Amino acid sequence: MQPFELSLTAAAGEIKDGNLSPRELTESVLDRIEQTEDTLGAFAHVCGDLARKAAARAEHEIAGGMYRGPLHGIPLGVKDLYDTAGVPSTSSSAVRAGRVPDTDAVAVERLLGAGMVMVGKTHTHEFAYGGLTPTTRNPWDASRIPGGSSGGSGAAVAAGSCMVGMGSDTAGSIRIPASLCGTVGLKPTYGRVSRRGVASLSWSLDHVGPLARNVRDCALVLGVIAGFDRADTGSVDVPVPDFTAGLDGGIAGLRVGVPSNYFFDRVHEDVDRSVRAAISVLEGLGAELREVSIPYADQVLAAEWAILMPEASAYHQDALREKAELYTEQTRVLLEVGELVLATDYIKALRVRTLMQRAWADMFADIDVLVAPTEPFAAPRVGAMEATWPDGLAEDITMALVRLTSPADLTGMPSLTLPVGFDDAGLPLGMQVIGRPFDEATVLRVGRAYEQVSDAVGRVAPVVPPKG
Repeated sequence: MQPFELSLTAAAGEIKDGNLSPRELTESVLDRIEQTEDTLGAFAHVCGDLARKAAARAEHEIAGGMYRGPLHGIPLGVKDLYDTAGVPSTSSSAVRAGRVPDTDAVAVERLLGAGMVMVGKTHTHEFAYGGLTPTTRNPWDASRIPGGSSGGSGAAVAAGSCMVGMGSDTAGSIRIPASLCGTVGLKPTYGRVSRRGVASLSWSLDHVGPLARNVRDCALVLGVIAGFDRADTGSVDVPVPDFTAGLDGGIAGLRVGVPSNYFFDRVHEDVDRSVRAAISVLEGLGAELREVSIPYADQVLAAEWAILMPEASAYHQDALREKAELYTEQTRVLLEVGELVLATDYIKALRVRTLMQRAWADMFADIDVLVAPTEPFAAPRVGAMEATWPDGLAEDITMALVRLTSPADLTGMPSLTLPVGFDDAGLPLGMQVIGRPFDEATVLRVGRAYEQVSDAVGRVAPVVPPKG
């Protein structure tokens, strides 16, 4: 096994025991980037020299007895939506070409403070406004999309081009690429992690969080990036627990909600079969399954877009008037449409979200977590615009990608996705675990219980050229 194939947890153990140096690990990852980047296009910017200096510093500190913990010396990829001091931060858009911030986003500052080694900035769908990430390809089959908007992070983690990739999630942008690329992805509770220094898509829906090789890795990262930030108006001042404590405690007696509507209504048979098999595994581990009905199911996408679009347009209003020609056509059109959403419709959508949040809180009175498919299908082919279902219905690809992930953004609840199998073409499939606000610990415990008895979690993608 090459060092780049190790998970964060495994690499940290080797570094702590003196069997692997941060420099050896970083060189292995940089070599992997060089070998795969022509195929994947996962990185907007690779900072090899900076990474080597950081790895050497980490190695010197560890040798001198200044070990900072399990993230020390671990390679990190940062979504290009995040500010990074002295490193280009462009949101994968010509609108911000050449932009180099003076400071780090809060989450980046905390990760670098824990000793992580940033190897590069990963591509996002321009300004995170989409679920495809057109610059990037899926490492399991380069004729497929990686999902988005954190597609670069999903592809990089899956390929072994970093141990952790930071993402953001407004309608599913951590969990979509995690599911399609076969990694674990965690969207924390709204307000759990500071978004300061991260370009906004929709301020009242934006979350930031990690993609990693397994659940324990995500728990370790969350423990570092979580915490109150007064300068982020959405940040919530709540205690930050040790997310690894009790992680291996099992799930006997835990009440697991299985939706009777919405989440399984229109999904590919491979997804249905794999997720239901994973749910059976949870039951076999002692969980109590309870059927639940999803409230306000018919209003999910309408509320999501009626909130997201005008908030995105407000954020981009000045730039859209000054340099509209620099946006890609798709992003520009969406921003222009967002300016046509009536204020009354936006306010109605906010009210619907409030009703939805209350109804979901009532639903969770009888369950501890909800489990469901993350995506309705495996990674679509590059260029596919619609998914056609057996009944003849044609669904827009982007709408389909965000359909099952949007509820956790609207409610603000934490949601973890992890691989639960592969389809007939060898493409990964994901299941999400949604929990109560600020109860990431239980969500992570469920994911950890499953991954301990599954061989689907933690695989490194082979990075193969396009098939057919």
